[in-house]
Amino acid sequence: MAFELPPLPYAHDALADAGMSKETLEFHHDIHHKAYVDNGNNLIKDTEWAGKPVEEIVKGTYDKSAVAQSGIFNNASQHWNHTEFWKMMAPKMAMPSEVEKALKEAFGSVDEFKKEFSAAGGGQFGSGWAWLVKDSGGALKVTKTENGVNPLCFGQTALLGCDVWEHSYYIDFRNKRPAYLQNFLDNLVNWEYVAAKL
Repeated sequence: MAFELPPLPYAHDALADAGMSKETLEFHHDIHHKAYVDNGNNLIKDTEWAGKPVEEIVKGTYDKSAVAQSGIFNNASQHWNHTEFWKMMAPKMAMPSEVEKALKEAFGSVDEFKKEFSAAGGGQFGSGWAWLVKDSGGALKVTKTENGVNPLCFGQTALLGCDVWEHSYYIDFRNKRPAYLQNFLDNLVNWEYVAAKL
């Protein structure tokens, strides 16, 4: 199955009041994500990965011994990351009680979770992602990954992820990554989606 650019689950301007502008989504979804799709399709053509699900390609091409990953991995992983990222955001919504309870149990409080998540994203040198994951034993953890690496590579379930590549925030926040992360947690998270994955 070829990679396909999924439509956004909302209009390009739906998150503008919550801090992610129409211009950001036009660049990030329509140009950056589309490039991962197009490049990924070109790279897997006539290889053993042609026709495979993106999750299988990500797990099968990840090289844990390398910092620089293959082109197939990078594009497949970033396609998966962004497909999830769009669903992990929504116009501002309340946090369901089951998510609040799980975060309190794992981190002590929702504020402490946000502090750890922001620190992970803010402390990621260069490009990458911050994640809330459920590990194979069911424990909730905050992690960070470089470049396009994601929780699939480590057998974890991604409950929430935030893109900290500059193209995700530079139009709206310039170089203020901490402010972008705080705004993401306070105003952009689709907590219903997190609850469904929990």
